[in-house]
Amino acid sequence: MSTVAEPQAEVQAAPIVKAGKVSIYEPEQDGLIFPRQPDFANFAEHRRYLKERLVAACRAFALQGYDYGFAGHLTVRDPENPGLYWTNPMAVHFSQVKLSNLICADHNGTVVEGEYAINRAGFVLHAAVHQQHPDIVAMCHAHTTYGTAFASLGRPLAPISQDAAAFFEDHVVIGDEAGKVAVEVKGGNKVANAFKGVKAAIHQNHGLLTASRHSIDSAAFWFIALERCCQQQLMIEATGLTPREVTPERARYSREHVGSDYIGWLHFQTIWNDLVVSQTDMFD
Repeated sequence: MSTVAEPQAEVQAAPIVKAGKVSIYEPEQDGLIFPRQPDFANFAEHRRYLKERLVAACRAFALQGYDYGFAGHLTVRDPENPGLYWTNPMAVHFSQVKLSNLICADHNGTVVEGEYAINRAGFVLHAAVHQQHPDIVAMCHAHTTYGTAFASLGRPLAPISQDAAAFFEDHVVIGDEAGKVAVEVKGGNKVANAFKGVKAAIHQNHGLLTASRHSIDSAAFWFIALERCCQQQLMIEATGLTPREVTPERARYSREHVGSDYIGWLHFQTIWNDLVVSQTDMFD
């Protein structure tokens, strides 16, 4: 009877990224169409860009079916006043979020621009993370089906695929305040404590959270990716079979090249391009 050899641990050399590039995925050939991050002439221009991307992230969540009543909140830090952040309005469906109904709030939960109220739970969680981690510019949370189910297990995601490897050693499980709705500031502080140096968290008995030190685009894409990985993990476990996991060395290699904030931004550009064509009311 033939046997399948077990994979041997290996250390792979990282591909060389040329000077001026941030990823191996950037084309070496000049003149090709490829997403580029823009430069801004002033804060107003930069703010408009961030607000447009925040709206697009909300619309993307709607298309993914991440709505659950008024639960769910996405934030991005203001480029001129880092003590302020923009977020989706309370009790407005993700599919109805647009430039004109976004709100801007401070870390105390006071709305300084906009007509709508702020989501209390969103303020408690996001304000704490933004305040405690000045490097984090965006954050996402929603009450999703698979992420919430997986969170009840109280354990990290396994590296069962290249996609899951993007989160290898780059997410945490938060047990503090598990299952207790975050409406008190101390609850938000406990969540914020866990976000040092990682892009995602699984809050036990609650759900998924992602944060980005790069963009709302990246935070939104990695949330979508994490939810998808949770779904796949649950599907595999439902078979009763034990999957073969990616080795730690290969998982780290994959995370380095397909798990960065920049790669999250790059992935989101496909979503952005589709939304710009299909949902022009985003900019009303």
